[in-house]
Amino acid sequence: MNREVLLKILEEEKEIEQELSNPDVLNNRGKYKELSLRYKKIKKIADLVREYFDLVENIEVAESLINEGDFSVQKELDEYRKKKVEVEKRIKFLLLGSGEGGNAILEIRAGTGGEEAALFAGDLLRMYMKYAEKKGWKFQIVDATKSDLGGFHKVVVYIEGEDAYQRLKYESGVHRVQRVPITESGGRIHTSAASVVVLPEAEEKEIEIKQEDLKIETFRASGPGGQHVNMTESAVRITHIPTGIVVVCQSERSQHKNREKALKILRARLKDYYERQKKQEIEEVRKKFIGRGDRSEKIRTYNFPQNRVTDHRINLTLYNLEEVMEGELDELIDALVESEEREKLENII
Repeated sequence: MNREVLLKILEEEKEIEQELSNPDVLNNRGKYKELSLRYKKIKKIADLVREYFDLVENIEVAESLINEGDFSVQKELDEYRKKKVEVEKRIKFLLLGSGEGGNAILEIRAGTGGEEAALFAGDLLRMYMKYAEKKGWKFQIVDATKSDLGGFHKVVVYIEGEDAYQRLKYESGVHRVQRVPITESGGRIHTSAASVVVLPEAEEKEIEIKQEDLKIETFRASGPGGQHVNMTESAVRITHIPTGIVVVCQSERSQHKNREKALKILRARLKDYYERQKKQEIEEVRKKFIGRGDRSEKIRTYNFPQNRVTDHRINLTLYNLEEVMEGELDELIDALVESEEREKLENII
């Protein structure tokens, strides 16, 4: 790893510690809260940096002993080297996601392909659910519209867990499937698509929501996300009047909890809406349109006859589609993380 980048992290940690002890900062609640949040994030990385430097030193000592003929430390050296690689990956990962929240809002919508697209959306939902289970994340469907054959026209999920957004953010885009649909009697391969959007959970201080801008309605919960048929109006629909964004939540039995979760999702969507709006304004000024990263782009193809999955952003093809659909996504996501690292790591700080 770049030693200068790591030293800058330790320097930043020290600078924030000094600022937090400044009387002017202590008397400014907003500034103190902002710095405290930043300190919490940077300290997590700084602790790993110190561990990394300790491992580097231990490796150098062990290698020196081996060079002198003491081979009894070989096992320790192997462990140090293995641990160093793990810590190094963790530091890079946290650096790339240092400004983003952990929890995520996942939205899947069926695209072109009719009923087959809805079935594929359901398959993607199951794939992400399996992945969340492997990661120990809490996975909760908050709203869904089912198709006639058991797929999903739309499904919204709240995922709670450390690094959930940092891992899943690479999934935003159009996912294409090539297979023989169950609705096809002739055995012909069809191509269908579903779109995925992953948003970070936004903090209250990031997005201000005025009560007068909201239209809040309640209704009885039923179906996915509200499997129980409620005799009371516990489900909540919130419309943000200025933008027209609508959020529905019916996963909880309590109207209060549904309202709270719906506001979290609304806040995340508003943050995304304003950021995309700002980006569009900049692009219009520059008269330049950049395709990379656009959610309308096809990012991945799932070819069932060939048991093949291809991520078009990094030209990676794997022949383990069955495992991928069972939630084995780490190989794909790790490759995307590494690709982003190569582009951004030197410019992070």
